[in-house]
Amino acid sequence: MINRIIEFSVKNRLFVFMATAALVIFGIKSFQSLSIDAVPDITNTQVQINTQIGGLIPEEIERMITFPIEYAMNGMPGVETVRSISRYGISQVTVIFEDDFDIYKARQLVSERLGTIDLPD
Repeated sequence: MINRIIEFSVKNRLFVFMATAALVIFGIKSFQSLSIDAVPDITNTQVQINTQIGGLIPEEIERMITFPIEYAMNGMPGVETVRSISRYGISQVTVIFEDDFDIYKARQLVSERLGTIDLPD
């Protein structure tokens, strides 16, 4: 089989040259129109809720602030996971949405749910 290809290539040099030139030109054109990102966006859609309250230990912050926020965020459409950290005076809740979820819609949903929670002043 390889002998036939070699024979054909030797007998039809012009055809092989033109086909090679066409492939090279097509490759150069394709390379020029290829969009390349130096740093592609690989992050998922997430919204962070940061709250600050002074004078409370992490257990109190978790009970009074973090748990109610987590409870309100669970069950929203498009939510994959809800993560939280409670430290002295600070609560941080991260709501992670599905990859193709619109960030503005995610922020709107989180904002609406936050409005329904009764948090301490």
